[in-house]
Amino acid sequence: MFEDTRPYYDEEIPAAIARVANHPLFETIVHHIVPEADIEKYRQEFLRIRTVREFQTQVMFQAIRNILQKTSDGLTHAGFDTLNPNQQYMFVANHRDILLDAAILQVLLHEHHLDTSEITFGSNLMQGGLVTDIGKMNKMFRIVRGGTAHDFYRNSIEVSSYMRYAITQKRQSVWIAQRNGRTKDGSDRTESAELKMFSISSSLPFADNLNELSITPVAISYEYEPCDIAKTQELFIAQYQPYIKEPGEDLRSIIQGIMQHKGHIHLAVMPTITREELDECARQEKNARFSALAKTIDQRIRDGYHLWPNNYIAYDLLHHCNRFADRYNPEERNRFMDYMMQGLQQLQGEEDELHNIFLGIYANPVVFKQG
Repeated sequence: MFEDTRPYYDEEIPAAIARVANHPLFETIVHHIVPEADIEKYRQEFLRIRTVREFQTQVMFQAIRNILQKTSDGLTHAGFDTLNPNQQYMFVANHRDILLDAAILQVLLHEHHLDTSEITFGSNLMQGGLVTDIGKMNKMFRIVRGGTAHDFYRNSIEVSSYMRYAITQKRQSVWIAQRNGRTKDGSDRTESAELKMFSISSSLPFADNLNELSITPVAISYEYEPCDIAKTQELFIAQYQPYIKEPGEDLRSIIQGIMQHKGHIHLAVMPTITREELDECARQEKNARFSALAKTIDQRIRDGYHLWPNNYIAYDLLHHCNRFADRYNPEERNRFMDYMMQGLQQLQGEEDELHNIFLGIYANPVVFKQG
């Protein structure tokens, strides 16, 4: 059932572990995440892993914590005390980094003695057996990107059905981004089409249908936007022509997101959408119901999003004002400007446009936060 979509079962883990342990890139990966490790001793310990839980607790959580220790100035969080360990949730999150957004949530769930969630994993990222094995051992399931309109609808039914099955039958929570792909310009908005996709796996009335999924917004905020320079270049090109990704670009973005300095990070789990709120949305006509729900989710994410001095600095620079000058000091302003200028020197394009796009990535969360 759902063979092309689901993560690995425990009985599939030993074979996947052996494939990863014998892969030519195994040593390189280990040195990146556990540089002090004796590679052969680590390989033998790795080969003893037999379950998804063992893979997550012995490998993934340590790897993510090591990444955060090296590339961030600290992780704070909120809202985990509101989660019921006996309930499953559809975590609908703003999406800034391909890997870390969901990975950080998993670490925090585990540290709060809660079960980890399953995670959507774009088919565009499942390139090669190594990435697929690591992803599926980490409770990631496949969501197909691209194709014809017919393919899109068929794939939407598949992933919608699988997510509902995971939550209601497997008793597993699910993480999914609020939109198709990462937010590039700093404006986090939930796509109504995403919410419609959630609903097509059930014939229940609107409120009953979505209440069954326990939709729970999640907001993650990075002091330094992951892949901000690359996002600036992409947004610049997209102003003049369709942006076409180069082969391997998604994997490069994963690596860049891992390696880039992130400053401070805050992740907030917000209150679950209530039955009363769904009933209120249901009183509207069909398409407006989903728009109303999207606005409710956006408000939750807006409430949980944490603004940093960089956001206020960028807003004032972009708008040539001192509106938020009380939220930062001259040293922080100069540091951000130096960081921006060093990054923009790497890009091709009209300097003022690149400058404004970059500032917009950091300034738009201020506008979003204000509603």
